[in-house]
Amino acid sequence: MIFIALLLVTACHQAGNQGQQRGGNNQPQPYPVIEIPRMTLTTFRSYPANIEGISTSEVRAKVPGYITNVLVEEGQQVRKGQVLFELETQSLSAEADALKANVDAAQLEVDKLKPLVEQDIVSPVQLRTAQARLAQAESSYQSAIASIGYARIKSPVDGVVGTIHYRKGSLVNAQDRMPLTRVSAIGKVFARFAMNEKDFLTFMNSADGSTLDEKINNKPKVKLLLANGMTYNHEGVIETVSGDIDPLTGTVSFRATFDNPEGLLRDGSSGTVLVPEYFKNAPVVPALSTFEQQNKTLVYVVKGDTLVAAAIDVLAEVDKLYVIGQGTVGAGTIILAKGANKLRPGTRIIPQQVPIDSITQSFTTVF
Repeated sequence: MIFIALLLVTACHQAGNQGQQRGGNNQPQPYPVIEIPRMTLTTFRSYPANIEGISTSEVRAKVPGYITNVLVEEGQQVRKGQVLFELETQSLSAEADALKANVDAAQLEVDKLKPLVEQDIVSPVQLRTAQARLAQAESSYQSAIASIGYARIKSPVDGVVGTIHYRKGSLVNAQDRMPLTRVSAIGKVFARFAMNEKDFLTFMNSADGSTLDEKINNKPKVKLLLANGMTYNHEGVIETVSGDIDPLTGTVSFRATFDNPEGLLRDGSSGTVLVPEYFKNAPVVPALSTFEQQNKTLVYVVKGDTLVAAAIDVLAEVDKLYVIGQGTVGAGTIILAKGANKLRPGTRIIPQQVPIDSITQSFTTVF
């Protein structure tokens, strides 16, 4: 019986200690508190992006033929007019020879008729007919010569050779589903990305200017996060914004331009565009001072020595700080700095004010 009584006393004592921690008695414990400050901060909103060469041109055969030579490799830098592929020209050359013979014959006919017309032996109509046949023969011949030239397939732009879809021995023509290759001019590249409607409105409202063009011109430069997680070493400029919202995705399309002198970015690459967002004299709270409940972010406001839960509107997160909207909790409000997850509303504490840096530099999360 004595042993059972001791167990009951111990259990009551432990329950009393738990009650103290949960605000169940009148013996408050000391806890750090801070006054919500205002700060000027910069954060970045991220958007997946597709990279395109500023000019990407398909290379196709204008005349049918077998590829006899592939003169470039994938990824090679080429100049406009450089020969990339050669097609066999035997049949084209034979056709051109036959057409040249037609030209020569037509020319002889014209030369024969000219003096006869001058002597009124034949009608001028015959001469004009012969001259028309000569012009037609010359046109056909020149077309054949051009076709022979088309058998040397050249790059339409300065750029980098993409995937080569056909190799030596392949029969190609202008109607092929895939081009021979693509040449992309990548001295500059486009990064195409999209914002949802909410972010778009925030983007527009934060920019100076009365028109869309003015707002875009006044926006700061953007950054690009590469697929390997590294930040690209050249900043980009937002140049265009689509004039409508995609009804399927609810997003607005953007295009930013980046210089690419090293050729690091390639047509078809992927990345993440980082759009800066500035907050001037905005109220902030440490992330460590908040807790989650029913999909809401809350803090404990210190009223005298009592904790009162209050929801906050988190606009952005920067270096372990939450930028909050202008709600019921704002700059100058005293909040619990640490320990929110182990206390309940109504708990009485002994407030001990500490600098905000001591909280943001703390890596120990109190559960």
